[in-house]
Amino acid sequence: MRGMKYVLAIGGMIGASAAGAAPAAFDWLAGHWCGGEDGRVIEEVWLPEAGGALLGMSRTIRDGKVETFEFMRIVVDGDRATFHVQPNGVPATLFTMATRDAGSIRFENPAHDFPNRIEYRRNGERLEAAIAGPGRDGRTMTIPFAYRRCGA
Repeated sequence: MRGMKYVLAIGGMIGASAAGAAPAAFDWLAGHWCGGEDGRVIEEVWLPEAGGALLGMSRTIRDGKVETFEFMRIVVDGDRATFHVQPNGVPATLFTMATRDAGSIRFENPAHDFPNRIEYRRNGERLEAAIAGPGRDGRTMTIPFAYRRCGA
């Protein structure tokens, strides 16, 4: 019974937050996004900003099996944001916000091997993402991701 009260209290807070709050600066990222090519299906899900953070997760499916997964969190502190990325269950790597505007954001961590840059850009009903950093030849390597809303 005690657990049920806890669930009801959380449900009430979520409902009040979603109904009464103004859209947050990063809510353009929120949604269920799908993409992939070469036999891979990639899904990324982002919850709207609440409590100073956006929570996200992704998975890549190949041949009907999970190839990779990732837990993500963007922590917002006023005009600053930090991206916490946790691929395949390893400890999180932090990237700090380098630039942002109304529909795009870039995070960087120069000390990380690859990637050391992560970008998201909203383009109408599409979401474009890219990871970049030094390639094996020392030149910058960029891997783009193109998403659309799932089911669209």
